Amino acid sequence: MPLAKILWVDDEIESLQSQKLFLENKGYEVFTFTNGFDALDFVKDNPVDVVLLDETMPGITGLETLAKIKEIHQQLPVVLITKNETENLMDDAIGSQISDYLIKPVNPNQVLLSLKKIIDNKRLVAEKTTSAYQEQFRNLFMALNSNPDYNEWMEIYRKLTYWELEMEKSDSPEMQEVHQSQKSEANTEFFKFISRNYASWVDPKSADSPIMSHTLFRFKVLPHVEKGTPTIWLVIDNLRYDQWKAIQPVFAESFRIHEESTFYSILPTATQYCRNAMFAGLMPVDIEKNFPVQWKNDEEEGGKNLFEEDFFKGQLKRLKRDDIRYSYNKIVNNQDAHKLVEQAHNLLNHDLSIIVYNFVDMLSHARTEMEVLKELASDEVSYRSLTASWFVHSPLYQALRKIADKKINLILATDHGSVRVKTPYKVVGDKQTTTNLRYKHGRNLNYEPKDVLAFKDPRQAGLPVPTVNSSFIFAKEDGFLCYPNNYNYYANYYRNTFQHGGVSLEEMIVPVVRMTNK
Repeated sequence: MPLAKILWVDDEIESLQSQKLFLENKGYEVFTFTNGFDALDFVKDNPVDVVLLDETMPGITGLETLAKIKEIHQQLPVVLITKNETENLMDDAIGSQISDYLIKPVNPNQVLLSLKKIIDNKRLVAEKTTSAYQEQFRNLFMALNSNPDYNEWMEIYRKLTYWELEMEKSDSPEMQEVHQSQKSEANTEFFKFISRNYASWVDPKSADSPIMSHTLFRFKVLPHVEKGTPTIWLVIDNLRYDQWKAIQPVFAESFRIHEESTFYSILPTATQYCRNAMFAGLMPVDIEKNFPVQWKNDEEEGGKNLFEEDFFKGQLKRLKRDDIRYSYNKIVNNQDAHKLVEQAHNLLNHDLSIIVYNFVDMLSHARTEMEVLKELASDEVSYRSLTASWFVHSPLYQALRKIADKKINLILATDHGSVRVKTPYKVVGDKQTTTNLRYKHGRNLNYEPKDVLAFKDPRQAGLPVPTVNSSFIFAKEDGFLCYPNNYNYYANYYRNTFQHGGVSLEEMIVPVVRMTNK
């Protein structure tokens, strides 16, 4: 079996016989033609892996041949070979989607390198990725076992995510399994870390805590709000760090990324708590105290995120920055989204424009309920891919592109992430117990202490006390909380769905990114 089938088209092919022989000795099968017409007839009827194409030929030129080849096989890689180095020719060639570009006279190793890059690229990258991760595995293992602090945990998670994305290039199921095992071990240690430290972080007297939901605006957004340059604070609901990495290249086409960092979502890692805390600049227990009418506990009637703008006004007042001219835009359906596109330029009329975009969260909930989405987003790889595909075609991206040529600051953040749950844990509670799969609160909760992080007094976690003797519990790692009634049905129904509300790297360590126009 040849390594690959090469078609070489050049009107001076006789003078290239030594090069043809060189490639054949390396294991390639090489077919040669002296003009574009014969080459096109051959491509129509025969499988080919790469075309080497001379630009200057009698009859039809290389570029004309290239265009017709792409009509027949759009994905067929073509290497253009030319004596002509003019810039407009290169632009035409690159615009016609060539895979490589060689200047005559070419030597055999140049051609070989180009072929390797095109044909063997995936295999070579996979091999390199696997060996590089093997080297890094020990460093990550040591970092996990050296009692990391909250900054080091963010770095560990960023590295784990980096290798998870790199592993997509590897066709080694064994190495992917090793990485998943290391990530699982990291989540086990992270749960212990949060269990030991979370209460001290949210203590009002705390002198050392990471940036969290309720301090995000003060430390990561407000310092960049300036008169004369509009700042857009974009909050994409339920965006994991790896999903941000999937859409980052799309942002990078239109915006310059200055700072990419992470922060900690508060517990429960659920919209009602995290997002209200972000806009209020307060922990939920203090929001309830300051806004007793607007704050709604889980079991209360009414929308849980209807008063974000009221909370935000309160935060500006406390920070003595109610001079900031701002707009608040909440996108929860397609109609809102298209209105945002139509009125994108209005975002430039304020010091600060807040956009809350509620798509990824809907995607994760719909995935739980709809079989077709379970197929489309069956694991983290496809979930990232679906997020990237959504964003590229979204009204949100259209709106941002409309103002990308203007001088703006763009700060992207989220309220929390999500985790794919696999391990069911039994919980018993009374009728008032909440239904969320990753956290519960209620009276007389009965659970296995090792399965959850529990706060008998919710105030220790900065949370309101919904009813007397009410406690909160948070699921760890990839666990989800099920009641004994119909236990097997619910355990099977929710296994492998993306949920949020509990303690995991994926839910708690989330992106905040600062960009400007290019």
